[in-house]
Amino acid sequence: MSWLLHLYETYEANEDKIGKVEKKHNGSEYTLLPISHTTQNAHIEVTITESGEFHSATVIDKSDRSTLIPTTEASANRAGAKIAPYPLHDKLSYTAGDYVKYGRQVKNGDPFSSYIQQLEDWAASSYVHPKIQSIYQYVKKGCLIEDLVKEKILFLDAEEKLISKWDTKHEALHGEKPAIFSTVGSGQESAFVRFNVYSTKELLTKVWKDHEVYNSFITFYKDQLSDNDICYVTGQELPSTERHSNKIRHAADKAKLISANDTSGFTFRGRFQKSYQVANISYDVSQKAHNALKWLIHRQGKVIDERVFLVWEKDQEKTIDPHEDSFDLFGSRLAKENLHGFANEEFARQLSKAIDGYKYSFDYNANVNILVLDSATTGRLAVLYYRHLEKEFYLNRMEAWHRSCSWLHTYRKTDGDRVEFLGAPATKDIAFAAYGPRVSDEVVKGTMERLLPCIIDGRKTPRDIVKSSFQRASNPVSMEKWEWEKTLSIACALIKKEEGYPVALDHEEQDRDYLFGRLLAIADVLERRALGNEENRATNAIRYMSAYSKHPARTWKTIQDSLQPYQARLGAKAGYLSSLIDEVGSKLSIEDFTNRSLSERYLLGFYSQRHELYQKKEKKDSAVSTNQEEE
Repeated sequence: MSWLLHLYETYEANEDKIGKVEKKHNGSEYTLLPISHTTQNAHIEVTITESGEFHSATVIDKSDRSTLIPTTEASANRAGAKIAPYPLHDKLSYTAGDYVKYGRQVKNGDPFSSYIQQLEDWAASSYVHPKIQSIYQYVKKGCLIEDLVKEKILFLDAEEKLISKWDTKHEALHGEKPAIFSTVGSGQESAFVRFNVYSTKELLTKVWKDHEVYNSFITFYKDQLSDNDICYVTGQELPSTERHSNKIRHAADKAKLISANDTSGFTFRGRFQKSYQVANISYDVSQKAHNALKWLIHRQGKVIDERVFLVWEKDQEKTIDPHEDSFDLFGSRLAKENLHGFANEEFARQLSKAIDGYKYSFDYNANVNILVLDSATTGRLAVLYYRHLEKEFYLNRMEAWHRSCSWLHTYRKTDGDRVEFLGAPATKDIAFAAYGPRVSDEVVKGTMERLLPCIIDGRKTPRDIVKSSFQRASNPVSMEKWEWEKTLSIACALIKKEEGYPVALDHEEQDRDYLFGRLLAIADVLERRALGNEENRATNAIRYMSAYSKHPARTWKTIQDSLQPYQARLGAKAGYLSSLIDEVGSKLSIEDFTNRSLSERYLLGFYSQRHELYQKKEKKDSAVSTNQEEE
């Protein structure tokens, strides 16, 4: 129950944001819902005068359809032919008293009668808002469809019945295809109607954005709830509920986190007589916790193939996300140009300063929540992972991950320019490095979930992920150059986490696999310099890399033989690299120069040696350029 409690506390800490519309980067809107409210896409907006007369109506534009509406427990969970009206805004079959008159059939009772009775109870209560009374006075007349037809919002066929599906034969009556048929996919009779009130005296707040209307229904509905019982979450005596929210991940999401409607199966039978004996949760806590969860998912959740990854603090908008890479979290502080070389001490100092910024910019005593959700079926949503941690402990674990899994990466871009940064890769990028860019979302979300305990709990990285990224990095001919470079640096980060090697080249390292990696890097750089800009093909070192990792001694002979023409082409310029091959090769003992397959460490030697050679070349070219300018 702890995750429910912390979501409930999050709602309580953010009550000032209730009803305030926020926007995502794609322009879609969301808000922290009041209790007893939900969101629904409306198709028609009907405006009523304060005296309860029809004023006007419009077909709602796609960008403005999301509507905050009051709801009861029954209407929030209605399905199929079950009659359970929303208290105010609803479909035509509920809100139009003349629905049957215009040829539409209803099953299992009269939806309008249930709707108008519920609205009448609200309008007659002491908590009613004047806008609700205006809407009730109009709707009870039972002429909604008639008015919408006159307003040319809805359209009838030659027999004076609602047209279910638009056909070219209707053009003789109505001309071009009306907007309502493009707005409502299943026919105009399924349109959802929202109501508003117009005043000639003042500019009124729209009904679905009016906080006074929210509070009017909340207060009214609380009186309709069941008797008090002990809430397992708060320990207080409050009105309880057995019906809990859906639409958690998005508006079409039917999966629930808490449900016990299967009285004929094995949900709770044999242990309890009634479902509430399993977990009795109050209506107030259920509403607030679920609404907080929906809001957090929209605001800062990551959703991969319906799996939700969420990290939050109850009263802070900015929280370090364990799934992001170091550059996303700490920016230019860890960019290569801001680090003096690649010494572990300098990187650690900059990383600690970045983490300290998070520690002391907000409440240091706050707690961090980490939640992973996914649905096993269309009706059930499960908590796959949940942790509630002290902020200091969480930030220390994040620092440990970004330090131990750090490597030099060159695949990030800002403003079109490539950025080199030192740090840990994002978990999503690790999944792509291990299994390829065309891997299914199922594998990506599974990999991200499996890496969470490595970051939060300090566990070892799953061996199959490390091995798979190593194998892909050892096969560069199977992918484009940019993809291979990205895969290589991510593989090195994962291997470095296990082996503890620095990014900078270790000249004193005598490990066989590390030395073989250095030899391969020198051969690659030598051939690349000989080819220059004339040929953009892969070098022999790269082409034979996969075979080299499996049979290093035999493949090295092939690579070294292929180097001779390029050494001859470079002449004296190849002297340093040729002597470096001899120097590294001399460190290999006869017993180590075998065809025993190489471990992941050879990639570290390859990357570090190649990077040092490129760095020396850049410094040399820069020095030559400076001298020429001075002359």
